[in-house]
Amino acid sequence: MPIPYKLPQSVLVVIYTPAWDILLIRRTEVDLNAPAFWQSVTGSKDTLRESFAQAAAREVLEETGIDCTLGAPWHANLQDWGLENVYSIYPRWLHRYAPGVTHNLEHVFGLQVPVGTPVQLNPREHTDSQWLPHRQAADQCFSPSNAEAILQLPRFAPTAPPHQGTAP
Repeated sequence: MPIPYKLPQSVLVVIYTPAWDILLIRRTEVDLNAPAFWQSVTGSKDTLRESFAQAAAREVLEETGIDCTLGAPWHANLQDWGLENVYSIYPRWLHRYAPGVTHNLEHVFGLQVPVGTPVQLNPREHTDSQWLPHRQAADQCFSPSNAEAILQLPRFAPTAPPHQGTAP
């Protein structure tokens, strides 16, 4: 049975602490010579009926073990930043989409969590995690839209950090 194509609608979730430290996770890559693909939580909607907010909460739980689904402790901290990016899908991943699909619509969210929030990676998708001050995290991202979203944090974070960040 063929695997269904991915929808070209996805979410990007910037997970951060009150000190503006950003969680980055490293994608699993088969090519050991590939650059380190550090990123925030990302993922496609499972169905057209799934809302972007539902997809964001599902992807955060699947990729990090942090539960911000409806009714969970961190649900109120999931913020729709109202930002969307349209970008060309990287050629190495075009085969995951229906023939002729070349662009993806990405909807951006933020999720504030306390310092010390445990991260449980899905080993099929990610090999490592790190918390970095927001500007340093932006520099580490392989995706320009991810880096730009992180740099937008000052517009959306509830309060300014008391210092430059202390990674958990």
